[in-house]
Amino acid sequence: MNAVYLSLGCNMGACREGLARAVRRLEELEGVRIIAVSSVYRTEPVGGVRQPDFLNIAVGLETELPPDVLHRACRTIEEELGGRQGRVPMGPRTMDIDILLYGKKTITGRDLTIPHPRLRERAFVLVPLHEIAAAVEIPGDGSIGEALAGLDDGARVEMSGSLKETGDQ
Repeated sequence: MNAVYLSLGCNMGACREGLARAVRRLEELEGVRIIAVSSVYRTEPVGGVRQPDFLNIAVGLETELPPDVLHRACRTIEEELGGRQGRVPMGPRTMDIDILLYGKKTITGRDLTIPHPRLRERAFVLVPLHEIAAAVEIPGDGSIGEALAGLDDGARVEMSGSLKETGDQ
């Protein structure tokens, strides 16, 4: 089994519900077992596109699925929860699922790069990930805790309860 960490985010529609549905869909995948889900964090958008705040979580799982198969499954879940067509880079999302870490693997491909290339640059990724995996190592680059401690990102990241709570953004 491989330990895998994902980042999930949403800022369009019923986001808390969408995040919960995405976690349920991940759990339903053959060969996947969810081991941790972070709190929900309200986060300031990055990238300069004017848009609403995001809700973000990190999910830890164990899987035997190869990275490319898991990546395609994540894209399918995104599509089921609102689709990827017409998305503006760094723009609003009904659902965004990124593979951050896949065991100790380093992968550089056209459609998939692991560790996620901007993992160390984003508070909205590192804060939820730190909650569930502070000691986990980024291959060749220290731990999640060390990455968060060294982060120079002024973006607002606030805890906003859990997926079990009602209400949205």
